[in-house]
Amino acid sequence: MHAIRQHELGGPEVLRHEELDDLEAGEGQVRLAVQAVGVHLVDTFIRRGEFFVLADLPTVPGREVAGVVDAVGAGVDDAWLGRRVVTHLGLTGGGYASQAVAPWTRLHRVPDPMPLDTAVAAIGTGRTAVGVLDHVGLGADDVVVVTAASGGLGAMLVRAGLHAGATVVGLAGGPDKLEVVRALGVDVVVDYRQDGWDDQVRRALGATGATVVLDGVGGRTSLLAYDLLAPGGTLVNYTAADPGDYGDPDRSMASPLGPDWMDGRPGGLRAAEEEALARAADGSRVPLVGSRFALSDAADAHRALEARQTHGKVVLIPDTFL
Repeated sequence: MHAIRQHELGGPEVLRHEELDDLEAGEGQVRLAVQAVGVHLVDTFIRRGEFFVLADLPTVPGREVAGVVDAVGAGVDDAWLGRRVVTHLGLTGGGYASQAVAPWTRLHRVPDPMPLDTAVAAIGTGRTAVGVLDHVGLGADDVVVVTAASGGLGAMLVRAGLHAGATVVGLAGGPDKLEVVRALGVDVVVDYRQDGWDDQVRRALGATGATVVLDGVGGRTSLLAYDLLAPGGTLVNYTAADPGDYGDPDRSMASPLGPDWMDGRPGGLRAAEEEALARAADGSRVPLVGSRFALSDAADAHRALEARQTHGKVVLIPDTFL
């Protein structure tokens, strides 16, 4: 098998494409012939040691994988063999590879004809979208502002708003990303890197104002978007924003994501994953897979993601499938 191994903390250059021994499925596990691997911004934090410190190096990063089951361990039904599946490996990683092992209880069958890269986007970014949307019941009367609307999560939230019949304003940075958002069918598209972008949104919306802001940027952009809310509106932030910065009593702020973000939700993370896959399958919340890299080019994928040169979900494809 081939895998990306990280021998030390640091920049993208620490991600090395290496040949390793094939994996074996242990008791209660299956082995996947991986065809798609999700890349998340959190992966770059882990690589640098800024999210948590890796206990053991070298390690194989990556947490979201999809592929075909090609081996099963003791106690696993042989019926899993040959099935197209997707799974989230958790913080233990091991996903940036042509093979991965996972407990069979963590698997989800990928419905035909869903592409495996779509499934891998749903299992990670899609379940995050479920957590964000749990806090707002979008409907046809809503006016929704989505920051970073060309990103993997932003594009999914845009599609959720459009599916609900809401008026959607998509914020993105630069001409290329604006075109990505415009192609999603968004009502109003604005470059938030330009001075006065918030006034441009106000002119487009008139006296209505926004009812919901879905924010993945934080900082000054988030605060300006917060000021676009009509009285009674809500900003849902899915970065590390400080709720104390959003002090208008007529406008609420929610920051739902964190270590306990699924506590109390029926079914927890697995139910969120199932919902994300179902929404991808029925067309109401299809992930945008916009940036694909060969597994051997994982370092380039990290460089592009950190430089904000990607759009949609970033996915690695093992070289044998290119």
